[in-house]
Amino acid sequence: MTMPEISLAWSAVFKVAARSNKTLPGDKILLPQSALEQLLAASTVTVTSTTRPLNATFDPFNPYSLAAARAQQSEWRDTQQQLPHPLTFRLVNSKNGNVVHAGIREFSAEEGEVELSPFLLEALGVEEPKPRSKRSSIHSNGTGSPSAPVDLTQPIDLTGDDDDDDEEPPQITVHAKQLPKGAYVRLRPLEAGYNPEDWKSLLERHLRENFTTLTSGEILTVRGSSKSEEFRFLIDKLAPEGDGICVVDTDLEVDIEALNEEQARETLKQIAAKAQKAPGTAEGSSVGGDLSIWKVTTGQVLNGDYVDYRLPSWDRTQVIDIELATEDGEDVQLFVSPFSPRQRARPREDEHVFGDFSNDDSKKIVIQPTNVELENAEALLVSVRAHPVGDGQASVPRKFSLRVQLIPKEAGAGSAKNPVSLDEDTEMHSPDEEQCKNCQKWIPKRTMMLHENFCLRNNILCPHCSNVFQKKSREWEDHWHCPYDFAHGNTTSSKLKHDEITHQSRPCPNCPYEASNLRDFATHRTSICPGKIILCQFCHLEVPQEGDPFDPSPEALISGLTAHELADGARTTDCHLCSKIIRLRDMATHLRHHDLEKASRSKPAICRNVNCGRTLHGVGKNGGIGAGSRMGQGPGNDLGICSICFGPLYVSIFDPEGKALKRRVERRYLGQLIKGCGNAWCTNEFCKTARAKAGKGNESLSAQEALPMVRPLMAIYEDRSAAMYFCVDDSSQKRRKLAEMLAAESIFDFEWCVAACEAEAGRLDDARKWLENWAPKR
Repeated sequence: MTMPEISLAWSAVFKVAARSNKTLPGDKILLPQSALEQLLAASTVTVTSTTRPLNATFDPFNPYSLAAARAQQSEWRDTQQQLPHPLTFRLVNSKNGNVVHAGIREFSAEEGEVELSPFLLEALGVEEPKPRSKRSSIHSNGTGSPSAPVDLTQPIDLTGDDDDDDEEPPQITVHAKQLPKGAYVRLRPLEAGYNPEDWKSLLERHLRENFTTLTSGEILTVRGSSKSEEFRFLIDKLAPEGDGICVVDTDLEVDIEALNEEQARETLKQIAAKAQKAPGTAEGSSVGGDLSIWKVTTGQVLNGDYVDYRLPSWDRTQVIDIELATEDGEDVQLFVSPFSPRQRARPREDEHVFGDFSNDDSKKIVIQPTNVELENAEALLVSVRAHPVGDGQASVPRKFSLRVQLIPKEAGAGSAKNPVSLDEDTEMHSPDEEQCKNCQKWIPKRTMMLHENFCLRNNILCPHCSNVFQKKSREWEDHWHCPYDFAHGNTTSSKLKHDEITHQSRPCPNCPYEASNLRDFATHRTSICPGKIILCQFCHLEVPQEGDPFDPSPEALISGLTAHELADGARTTDCHLCSKIIRLRDMATHLRHHDLEKASRSKPAICRNVNCGRTLHGVGKNGGIGAGSRMGQGPGNDLGICSICFGPLYVSIFDPEGKALKRRVERRYLGQLIKGCGNAWCTNEFCKTARAKAGKGNESLSAQEALPMVRPLMAIYEDRSAAMYFCVDDSSQKRRKLAEMLAAESIFDFEWCVAACEAEAGRLDDARKWLENWAPKR
């Protein structure tokens, strides 16, 4: 049966919705519900199928084979009415002739209207839609104040006439058009100097999240790694050639070429200028790299730059101590974030898990092994940043040293030093000494008067922090205390830094949240922010986690999945075990059900013939026991051997007591011992051919000599647990030997090993996989 070919011819004219839908991404549109009904009515499905031959072993009176035939018939029914995937459209603005292609987001628009994304509005040359009103240009909210800001520099129309109200909203013609799968696209930057680090992941993520189609001649805007960075490209060439291509479920080759020679020269000039202070040069920041717990790493960082390091491995049972030391009080900050499926971004000032903003010469971050942030962490990302300053030394690199060490958990918990009490401090001085109330120094009592006269004239004690300064020193002039907390410092730059970090509100660019300080903002960006980058466990791409941080869905709270993973996990796939269609996010639960079912499965019955490698009723590749019976081989026989071994013994005579069958079994044993099967592969100990090959005698046995050997076998003939010895084909005999080898590993029972070898036709690797999927372990 071939895949159905779906043809769709449909078009309609819609008004552009009065409300602007800025949340629609890329080339997505919203159509009304009636459009879906019209599309379904217009779609035609052509199914090319051939008559499937019936199984030669089909038995209409066998309930097993009858059920199998009905199941096969249901699978081969004609495909029902459906729409092509993905559903793409061609949009035409009749006023200016602009044409663009689009993909559907939902059928939830108002009747007679189409909602367009900002990209489509710009491509079609449609102005931002305005809600229609028949009131004057000043609207009151009932309290005497205008309900919207009024531009007082413009003339106000008080006549109640509005020329815009008479204008009809723009109309767009929507055609259903299936585009070919894209293979190539050439993009040309509209500005010089574009040199992002990883265009592949950037474009792949942007196109996958936002676009179904690409239209030749349109402007593609790609957001960079930072929120304010944007790259604009002209879609210059497509393959296959045409007006547009589909970019869903296809491998797209991308070339980025300069718009002209002048732009190319300017780009090279900007790249060369940046290379003079590129990481690794004498005047630039250090390159970064992997950290080692055995040695100290030294480097330098420019004003406002970051140097990124990575700790690839460590003892997960010990405390991690990361210490950053600087020279001459350089203002360098330390940030750390785990690299895990839930944390992918490099640590930055406004996006980090652990950070030290202090003004100390030595910054330290201690991470306990029980910290929940380390769960599933592949590595630790460490970033060193030079806090930006505006003085003349801004271009001078700041030196630092970075050390990572591991501390045993017990030592890390008790490493804090006990503070020295005042009484203990007093005991360290002699009774002849006295503490100065101004500078807090211990002075001999006999010179205290002279010291106080000098100290009070030159020194001053800060009443808040008890630090002593010279009255005319610059430190005292710049000394400050924050009125909102206990922070203090001795420089103007430290005051500005403290206010910037602690008392400056920061709005989140991805949600309505506004943090009161930088630390809370960084915590938000690495926890519940919709823009937080994660590694999706379903699409395996680094994408924003999305969702509403203040009103998460109950399903997200219960499942532990992000909003993106809930949506992406709604895609379906076939279970590799049972071939059922399962949602990706339900696959783990579905596989656990398979494990529970597998643990309760009973062993398959195998053929009594010790030379046979088959089960009694057959087995399927998808773990089904009794597959042979369902294919028409019947539910078995009275001997307890498989249908293949029973074939030479079968006759169509009435034998209710089984006497004739017993005689045929006895004759077969005698025939094997007297004449042999003549097969070179035979290893049956009750066969002349195998006995001669094993050196047990080449002469033919007479009936009188063979009968004593057969009688013990016939005495246990009716015991279905006793072994039988019939010659078999080469493949069945090899499968038996292979099953014995697998069973010797003491992982799976012998019966399951026989079933696996039968299902996979004696292929060892496939048999092991079959056992892992379907057989319970011992």
